[in-house]
Amino acid sequence: MKTFRTLDLAVGFHEKAIKAKVQGHLRDQLVRAAASIPLNLAEGNAKPSVKEKKRFYQSAYGSLKECQTIFKMAKLEDDALIDQADHLGACLYKLIDSKITEIIKPKI
Repeated sequence: MKTFRTLDLAVGFHEKAIKAKVQGHLRDQLVRAAASIPLNLAEGNAKPSVKEKKRFYQSAYGSLKECQTIFKMAKLEDDALIDQADHLGACLYKLIDSKITEIIKPKI
């Protein structure tokens, strides 16, 4: 299987996010959102069309944004985790953008 670097980053982010010091209902939501990122990437990668892939990659990006908002709400001060989230977000954005290019590129 070909290496999917963004998926590997998402799995690493999940592992660190679930160890974050977030309490109560925000913790439960963080665990679900952090798990959703690599799961959506994996499912999207298995889809045959670019349009389907893009939809799952956008869901992964949305889940990452949810995690980042939880960090703010919980006043989390883990700079390494916040930086990792920013890096993953940039990778997801590029992945989504590359799929958009494939969709609108004219077929010759």
